Amino acid sequence: MTLYLSVRAQSVGGPVVDVHVVEADGTAPTLAFRPVSAAETAALARGKDLLLAAHGFNVSLQNGVRSMAWLEQSLKPSGSELFFGILWPGDFWLPVVNYPFEGGPAMDSGRRVARFCNQQLGDAHSISLVSHSLGARVVLEALNTLAKPARTVTVTAGAINRDCLNTQYAAADRNALATSTLASKSDNVLKLAYPIGDLIADLLHDDHTPFTRALGYAGPASPIAPPVAPSQIPDKQGYGHGDYFPPAVAAPQKAGGKWRKSAEFIAKAFRGQTQAWPP
Repeated sequence: MTLYLSVRAQSVGGPVVDVHVVEADGTAPTLAFRPVSAAETAALARGKDLLLAAHGFNVSLQNGVRSMAWLEQSLKPSGSELFFGILWPGDFWLPVVNYPFEGGPAMDSGRRVARFCNQQLGDAHSISLVSHSLGARVVLEALNTLAKPARTVTVTAGAINRDCLNTQYAAADRNALATSTLASKSDNVLKLAYPIGDLIADLLHDDHTPFTRALGYAGPASPIAPPVAPSQIPDKQGYGHGDYFPPAVAAPQKAGGKWRKSAEFIAKAFRGQTQAWPP
């Protein structure tokens, strides 16, 4: 069973709402959700090292639940660790058209997650965060208002400007004890589609530098200083945008998938271990 911090009101699209916690077996053929009270959540988190994971853009409720469940299974949390998937409404019935408008919901989601952490998860030993794609905005926005620094932050395939850690999210980055980024220049979504969507988003949200490559494509902009540790996947490994989190299928652990190395990277970053990949 996996725990989820959900700010969704609907299974597809819909508004951002305050965090409600649910539990589900995302690996089961049929999903069944159990509400988890704030008091029970606080008790489960007390004294634990928490990892909160935010999926990316164009992920439905069901697909988010399944992908996060397989990610948790691959991370193999110990008895002193606790995993939460963050479910946020970064999807719509016209996903490509809707992409430029999703920065606002992502940021709203991050602020609500941070508020919940401050109010209900203050007795956790530590909080760490990981994201995929546009989930970077969820995580970095949460960092802006977390009451105590995150122990680790890992941004994979970040669909956000590569200078964000030096500009609009510089303060957020300082609220993390360690930040890791994972990027690939074989990611055609970030190479081709991101610049177009981001150009429109610039007109809607004048909060970052226009005409800048994505963090998940080229890595963070210079100057790069601790606690930021960038990792660039070699082009020959061919990592695309969907190769970082598990797919929302019945049994991804039985199929081949580049996401396994990404999951191992996430696990080592969370536990402060030395990375063996990418070279």
